[in-house]
Amino acid sequence: MASAPKRRKAAAGSSARGKKGSADPLSGFLAWCGRAGVELSPKVRLSREGAVAGYGMLAAEELEAGEVLCTVPRSALLSQHTCSIQALLREGQEALQSQSGWVPLLLALLHEYTATNSPWQPYFSLWQDFRSLDHPMFWPKEERTRLLQGTGIPEAVDKDLANIHLEYSSIILPFMESHPNIFDPKQHTLELYKELVAFVMAYSFQEPLEEEDEDEKGPNPPMMVPVADILNHVANHNANLEYSPQCLRMVTTQPVTKGQEIFNTYGQMANWQLLHMYGFAEPYPGNTNDTADIQMVTVRKAALQRARSEAQQQLVSEQWDFLCQLEMVGEEGAFVLGWDEVLTEEELSVTLKVLCMSEEEFKEYKEQDGWEDDSEEEENSGLSNESLSRLKTPCKKLLYDSVLLTLESYGSDLKAEQDLLNNKEIYEKLSRREQQALHVRYGQKRILHQLLELVH
Repeated sequence: MASAPKRRKAAAGSSARGKKGSADPLSGFLAWCGRAGVELSPKVRLSREGAVAGYGMLAAEELEAGEVLCTVPRSALLSQHTCSIQALLREGQEALQSQSGWVPLLLALLHEYTATNSPWQPYFSLWQDFRSLDHPMFWPKEERTRLLQGTGIPEAVDKDLANIHLEYSSIILPFMESHPNIFDPKQHTLELYKELVAFVMAYSFQEPLEEEDEDEKGPNPPMMVPVADILNHVANHNANLEYSPQCLRMVTTQPVTKGQEIFNTYGQMANWQLLHMYGFAEPYPGNTNDTADIQMVTVRKAALQRARSEAQQQLVSEQWDFLCQLEMVGEEGAFVLGWDEVLTEEELSVTLKVLCMSEEEFKEYKEQDGWEDDSEEEENSGLSNESLSRLKTPCKKLLYDSVLLTLESYGSDLKAEQDLLNNKEIYEKLSRREQQALHVRYGQKRILHQLLELVH
């Protein structure tokens, strides 16, 4: 499973009724906030009306930059350290280690969500059930493939589902079976576990590590932050979450006018990451952090297609193996392209250069173990859009061919997407899933077509 960055609301239009059937879960939740010591500024309100999806936070009056919107004491966070089975989770921490690092929180949620006397019920009542989170992991496989082919999401979901099944069967089930007084596999099912994984993906926060801890410690485990998790996300956000030893505060980063929605950021997230982890994408051109990938093996494929003789194909294979040794490429890696620059600039720059070398140049390069003199290194560092257009002709051609191969991996072309977006009547007839998938595909293809123009 991917790590949990910041967060955003999933599908719009999920039911306003709480899990226990209360007609107004928001008033019950606000009363809970008062008891839990969560402070909400009188200048904001929580509402479904006026929010882009689900609940949102709106400005009830004008706000300046730097204003505190809500303060959440650490005792009000829902985590493995604050839940009612915290001692049990602490005792079992060795057995609960996993690749994702999410298992203790997920066990806490399995228990609190289903315990009738859980103090967290008013919090959970904001979601009727977690099936309203419309992550691609809940889409039928055929629909996922049809709508998202080429975007990278189907492959990410397959990995998630494999990890979820593995963690549930090898860690969760044995733990539940050894504590039958607290857990019941008939109630705490794989399906519920999967829904809670989506909930953690979409709504949890991970506290950033202190700089001095970054190298030594793994990431902090995820936690649920009531009220803060109600804010929706856009790339051009107007608030962010600040951490202190006693509490967490949501603070405005720019002025907000009365009635405007207040948005958090979940980090610099491409549309494919937003849809994969949060169940939504930002329509073009809103997501300035959008990216497109060229699979590393696609560049190898383009280089092999260009090789006219067996000897040239052999050279490409040797060059690829050497790039693997340099850890510039891998079978599952991707070169990442943003709107203005290549985000994996060193990897792409070195790969293009090596795959375009003659046999003599490559032999000399290998003898130097991939090192060059500084002047040449300087010349190749940084791949902005401007410098891409100045690449040597063979490198441009290889990159161009790689982009064409990448565009072939989608089920439709850019013009078809453009026509859908331009025709409001047809667009509005698309299902929500079709619309979100369209935003992901369109942004990626725009970036790839922009690159084609730069290196043509």
